[in-house]
Amino acid sequence: MSTIEPSQILKLPKAELHIHIEGSLEPELMFQLAKRNKVNLRFKNIDEIKKAYQFHNLQSFLDIYYEGAGVLIKEQDFFDLTWAYLLRCQQDNVVHTEIFFDPQTHTERGISIETVLTGINRALVQAQKELGISSFLILCFLRHLSQDSAIATLEQAMPFKHMIKAVGLDSSEVGHPPSKFEKVFTMAREAGFECVAHAGEEGPADYIWQALDLLKVSRVDHGVRCLEDAQLVEKLKRDGIPLTVCPLSNVKLKVFEKLEQHNLKKMLDMGILVMINSDDPAYFGGYLGENFIQCWHCLNLTWQDLKTLAKNSFIASFLSPEKKQQYLRLIDGM
Repeated sequence: MSTIEPSQILKLPKAELHIHIEGSLEPELMFQLAKRNKVNLRFKNIDEIKKAYQFHNLQSFLDIYYEGAGVLIKEQDFFDLTWAYLLRCQQDNVVHTEIFFDPQTHTERGISIETVLTGINRALVQAQKELGISSFLILCFLRHLSQDSAIATLEQAMPFKHMIKAVGLDSSEVGHPPSKFEKVFTMAREAGFECVAHAGEEGPADYIWQALDLLKVSRVDHGVRCLEDAQLVEKLKRDGIPLTVCPLSNVKLKVFEKLEQHNLKKMLDMGILVMINSDDPAYFGGYLGENFIQCWHCLNLTWQDLKTLAKNSFIASFLSPEKKQQYLRLIDGM
């Protein structure tokens, strides 16, 4: 395909495997929920919130992310949040999504895990029925909290196991290595959950090794610092270990100064199983379609590159082999 139009990129079927549902809380919905739940925000209006989205690292983002999540209180709030994201999926032709949620962000405020899960799950069920979007839910442990807190969260989630596909690890990476959570991941695996973890975003390549060797993850979230370790790169390629890369997020949080410097294309050309994701799109300036379009523009991606990235998102998903093949054939025909 000699010339590519943004509309063609949007038409590619995509899976999104790295999306924090709390990170899709748009300022408009934040104000609406704050009013509904009588929560006082320190921001006077939507413009003021958007001006605050100037981050210099991961922690500066997390501070405002946790504050924003404070407006989520009732089951309906979690439904509204998730439904708004799923409607955006429809616009970008995201046909399958594997959504992170952070129960500790809410249980620490006295919100029950049942409230969180029931609201999110109701939206996911409705999206399958009305929008044809399939989904899985990934329960993330907050790494700045203790492993004991993570174990308690896993135990709280067990009555709702049928709603959860996998466990993950997110929040402040530096100083909180994957090794800190080896026990809870062993417990989760034994309970039948798939395992993923954030590693190698701000943390070193060694954190990726730890996630693979100690937590036994089948997928690494971010992983952009893998190129600092040639042996690790060989392992990722040999074992087909996916990296759920989040380009606009990486730029917004200063992992890369600008998108043109991002190593996505380099990793793709090396044969690493990478794909594009939006991470926390309300805060980082773009949902999945926008991430695809900006990467195409700034990294000189070819149509074949874009198709490969879309195909990788299905290959790396927790969908059945039959479903994966169905989508891969669809993309091959485009």
